[in-house]
Amino acid sequence: MRIAIVGANGQLGTDLVEISSEDPEFEVVPLTHKDLDVAVLDSLKILKEVKPDVIINTAAYVRVDDAELHPEKAFAVNAIGALNVARIANDIGAINVYISTDYVFDGEKGEPYTEEDTPNPINVYGASKYAGEIFTRNYSSKHYIIRVASLYGKAGASGKGGNFVEWVIERAKSGEELRIVDDQFMSPTYTKDVARTLKEFLKLKPEFGVYHMVNEGFCSWYEFARAVFKILGWDVQIKPIKSNELNRLAKRPRFSALKNEKLEELGLNMKPWKEALKGYLQEKGYL
Repeated sequence: MRIAIVGANGQLGTDLVEISSEDPEFEVVPLTHKDLDVAVLDSLKILKEVKPDVIINTAAYVRVDDAELHPEKAFAVNAIGALNVARIANDIGAINVYISTDYVFDGEKGEPYTEEDTPNPINVYGASKYAGEIFTRNYSSKHYIIRVASLYGKAGASGKGGNFVEWVIERAKSGEELRIVDDQFMSPTYTKDVARTLKEFLKLKPEFGVYHMVNEGFCSWYEFARAVFKILGWDVQIKPIKSNELNRLAKRPRFSALKNEKLEELGLNMKPWKEALKGYLQEKGYL
């Protein structure tokens, strides 16, 4: 199976390339921003030359607050980019895998969202990703929309300059005060676990549609930070604060945890989030 991974040097893309390349069933074609720009249709001609069986589109504009100031940038990558990939995928008969987000939901449900719940994004980033979902669904007949959440991986998020785990560790090392929100809940997810599960998922080739793929369970960002230091065995003081104390541009969903309902029906299981976090800290050499 020939797989083209768009955004191959990103946080998720890096692990997808590594994990998939280890499997003899896959021939991996890594494509970075230097090779193509999803927002520019002409640059996607390379996909027609590569002729992949599967295109995994991990390219994304992920700066949630900046998206409020520059919605056109978020929509160019997350929506128009998804439309362009969907059109090319359809033209060459490839399966189109679009990586989406928990931020397509408004966070008002109060319990984990399933694939059957109706999206209602409350910020520009979420709206742009939901538009990408719609384009993926309606412009590529063979598609998987994979929703992930609160990703962290060894490569870090290029658009954000690292990830949350590294951010709290660096601040603890420098002795800075850690103030973390305790009223926003999500499903923190290790990119290597997504890569492993998506590889097995593609081998199964289940029914096309939307699937959630996150580490099991949920927590607040405050709980997540505490778990980092508990696993490391560090005595770090963290001050819990409320979201409105941060004065951020974009509204965040209060409770955007996801449930892997359809994934479980396939017999595919993601690790609990604490176990995944320990695996990441081991991979990075902290343990």
